[in-house]
Amino acid sequence: MNVKIAWLYPDLMSTYGDRGNVIVLQKRCLWRGIPAEVVLVTLETGVAKLRNCDMIFMGGAQDRQQKLAGEDFLKNKGPVVKEMVESGIPALFVCAAYQFVGRYYKPYQGENIPGAGIFDLVTEHPGDQGKRMIGNVTARIVNPPELSGTIIVGFENHGGRTHLGPMMKPFAKVIKGNGNNGDDGWEGAVYKNSIGSYFHGPILPKNPVIADWLLEKVTGPLKPLDDVRELTLPPRTRFWGRIF
Repeated sequence: MNVKIAWLYPDLMSTYGDRGNVIVLQKRCLWRGIPAEVVLVTLETGVAKLRNCDMIFMGGAQDRQQKLAGEDFLKNKGPVVKEMVESGIPALFVCAAYQFVGRYYKPYQGENIPGAGIFDLVTEHPGDQGKRMIGNVTARIVNPPELSGTIIVGFENHGGRTHLGPMMKPFAKVIKGNGNNGDDGWEGAVYKNSIGSYFHGPILPKNPVIADWLLEKVTGPLKPLDDVRELTLPPRTRFWGRIF
């Protein structure tokens, strides 16, 4: 099989090294002899190309780029992504993308900004006096059950506070850091075979077990890889030491 990984808005939404996530997904296939390609899905890309993919990744962005991508996602790509997620296609949504797939974003001033409604969650801006949530973060996975108890690490940088609705399961319990909102102790969310998270850094090179969980939803059981280097090197060097 040839695993096709859709990377949404690579030119607009790839802050804090998020490109590393698609590299890891592709490499962990190739290291096992499984052909894999990254399909770039930009503003100009038709949805037919997206529909033909086996998994989805969408990362973070700054305000201007986020606005451009958000308008296209809500109108064009979002409904297709929703269909794919509902059908069980694995996906990873990081930071701004995590907010995009929710029901709405409530800004400090003005009307709510609608989301794609793929995840049952809302994000609210705390106001101009609200503290931005920045720094290294550690958490323990609670969902999916196959990964429960796994310690994960990452970097967060977000102002919005995300709150999960009754249809959502939290991804992890925060050990150190803020997570979704700095209040309820949860980080990220899981829905079907999709994960939303505020972990940058990027998340998959630092936590390869998550990458393999997503890939197995496409390929079935995978043979183990030697991840000693990823799991023992300092976080900033785990990724680069393995691939390059």
